Amino acid sequence: KNNPEIKLQKFDTYATAKTSFENGTGVAWANDNTEVIAFSLENKGYVAAALVDGDTVSDEGCFIYRVKVGEDDFKVEKITNQIDYNRIAEAYMDMI
Repeated sequence: KNNPEIKLQKFDTYATAKTSFENGTGVAWANDNTEVIAFSLENKGYVAAALVDGDTVSDEGCFIYRVKVGEDDFKVEKITNQIDYNRIAEAYMDMI
């Protein structure tokens, strides 16, 4: 609802969704009980994954990682500084 310009696609199998990522027609993935969001904060990339119950995103069991995108690949890194993690987690919770 916040980004109506983004076209949502429904996939009935993981294999179909995987193919969409491989051929470039898909850029984010979420299923019925998890949410995965890629976002940027202060010019750095992050990805968050959380359990979803109905329309409620759980703040327990939420995992947030820093993402470094290279020319041909990307690397996911654990955020080890607790102050940074809390600031990033707060920004994520404000988004959802």
